[in-house]
Amino acid sequence: MKKALLLLLSFIAGSIPPSAIAQKGNGQIQVTDMIQIKQISGLTLSHDGKKMAFTVTSIVPDNKNNKEYTYESHVWLASTDNSFAPKLLTDSVASQPAWSADDHIIALVHLVKGKSQVFTVSANGGKLQQLTNNRYGASSPQWSPNGKQILFSSSLTLAELLKDSVLNASGRIPAWPSEKPGFAQFPLTAKTAADPNGSLEAIRAFLAQDETDRKAKVFNKLNFEGEFTTEPEFRFTHYFIIDAQAGATAHSVTSGFNSYSGAQFMPNGQSLVITAALDSLANPDRSQQSAIYSVSLNGSKRLLIAKPNGSLNNGPISPSGRYMVYTAGKGMEINVPDILIYDFQNPAKTINVPLDRNASNFTWSSDGKYLYFTAQSNGGIPVYRVSIINPKPEQLSSFDAGMSALDVSQSQIAYVKTEVANPFEVYVSDMANKQPKRITSFNYEWLKDKKLSFPEKKYYTNSKGMKVEYWVMKPTNFTANKKYPVMLQIHGGPTAMWGPGEASMWHEYQYFCAQGYGVVYSNPRGSGGYGINFLKGNYKDWGTGPTEDVLAALDGTLAQGWGDPTKTVATGGSYAGYLTAWLAGHTKRFTAISSQRGVYDLTTFFGEGNAWRLVPMYFGGYPWEAAVKPILARESPFTYVANITTPYLILHGETDLRTGIVQGEMMYKALKVLNRPVEYVQHPGATHELTRSGNVRQRIDQMLRIYEFFGRYIK
Repeated sequence: MKKALLLLLSFIAGSIPPSAIAQKGNGQIQVTDMIQIKQISGLTLSHDGKKMAFTVTSIVPDNKNNKEYTYESHVWLASTDNSFAPKLLTDSVASQPAWSADDHIIALVHLVKGKSQVFTVSANGGKLQQLTNNRYGASSPQWSPNGKQILFSSSLTLAELLKDSVLNASGRIPAWPSEKPGFAQFPLTAKTAADPNGSLEAIRAFLAQDETDRKAKVFNKLNFEGEFTTEPEFRFTHYFIIDAQAGATAHSVTSGFNSYSGAQFMPNGQSLVITAALDSLANPDRSQQSAIYSVSLNGSKRLLIAKPNGSLNNGPISPSGRYMVYTAGKGMEINVPDILIYDFQNPAKTINVPLDRNASNFTWSSDGKYLYFTAQSNGGIPVYRVSIINPKPEQLSSFDAGMSALDVSQSQIAYVKTEVANPFEVYVSDMANKQPKRITSFNYEWLKDKKLSFPEKKYYTNSKGMKVEYWVMKPTNFTANKKYPVMLQIHGGPTAMWGPGEASMWHEYQYFCAQGYGVVYSNPRGSGGYGINFLKGNYKDWGTGPTEDVLAALDGTLAQGWGDPTKTVATGGSYAGYLTAWLAGHTKRFTAISSQRGVYDLTTFFGEGNAWRLVPMYFGGYPWEAAVKPILARESPFTYVANITTPYLILHGETDLRTGIVQGEMMYKALKVLNRPVEYVQHPGATHELTRSGNVRQRIDQMLRIYEFFGRYIK
């Protein structure tokens, strides 16, 4: 980092005092404590506000293999006034709870023969009653306002849709071009008997059977990479309604060659509001525009409500039925979706909520006067509310925690809170969030005797004049007058945002601090949570600019005096894998470095990664365009591979198709040819989500391999 840059840095301590470095207790966070973390999601309040249901996901031993673990989700009940202790609703593995209108019954989702189906159970607990038996599965149950019906969604392939006598009753084919060379439209299923030695039609029937039997995959669609395997077929989501009684038959609300999302009952129960592609004649892979529609319950009428210049997504409708919140984003462009409120009584008047942040978890107060939601901002995920009269957002919680699964009753709000002291617990508070109280102790009990490291928030001003926030975590057993190794942690995205409210890295940070490392992490230019100008700060500049920011955070940490500048390491995954590789090719300051599931060659990434649209979005075009080629070469870490001499550990999931497995193999092979100190680790069957929801042994393995590799050089 140049001296001129250092003059630009201005470091200011945050709200957490230096004395609050570590939580009291004697136990250190161990790598296997990952198994103890309980994740809480899907919180929903009863209509009377006295109870709440939520999903708790635990890591438990695999009964089929004593060396493995598995994830298990259960629905729990709790009272909002602590009148009874949280309890299991049912022993069965289940998720996605939804209260009936009278709060007597809960609908939920349970697996049957590998497919999710909707069940009901008494709100007092008891035996599950299966409601749906949909061949495509059923999820996201939602009760009708009168409590007599349940809406649910199902996902099916194009091949299944073509044969479905209900969703495609007329036996049609898609109106949009098939993009299969030589065929203007999708070819009909061959009626000729399959014969490899027969006519052209017989050969086509034979080849079609090979596809059905998974002997060949034939690609004609643009987006063909999934998360862990290539997917040649389109998928469609449709909605169904079923009477909430045993033996009932579901009927479809949507149909045809379109995919639907976000369905919500209007309060009168006569219709739904739903999001779908604006142009049903456009190839789903090509269309970047979606609109919001009103749909009758039998699917016979569909009315366009909000037409976009981009991508719309509907949210919930106010209890009176007058207002609907929705977001409006732009496809193939770096953007923060607008938050808008639609007025059904005055469609020409749309209320714009002035918040330059990515919002979610929308929910209305019972009187419809306030809209509540959460939004990523400044390292946290606060709760906000806006009034219909004055839509200026009011922030109801701090940047030091992350709120999720927000719900609102007549007099209370409830949410799941993530903070440094505890990764997941349920809280209830008054409508202004002035008196929050913890309801659960899923992680509190095992953490109460642990010693934790708490971050100190700081910021600096970079060469673009942007205020960049970062956090410093001292080693758990920090002692003054001693030097410690420092680990630079970098986030992915590049639009992700880290801070005290981030749950996904909670355990890893605490583990490395317990092992004697100081940890520093930041939100460099391009991160989410700071508005559109900051988000666009890394356009055509994934390497140099963000490097300035993350290294300045490291320099600010070392300036405190306790970190050893001769013992610094860096790691990160996805886009952060990119940036760690960039660091390796542009500086010699690190003792060792590790990149996880990274992107190293942008041209190759365009071809093999399902996140390929990042290339035209961030670099102004495609690899074959003359003006773009030099930009991709300049911004690819692989271009500078010959400069890398730092000991380097590369990790990648063997079936990761978000960034693509060739990325790691290219970097490793080049460094091996150059005879540099490099080690490459693949995790069999692992996807891009390895560190968040992957195989538990592999998650532990990856963390330990990074620790062990760094330990070879950090004495």
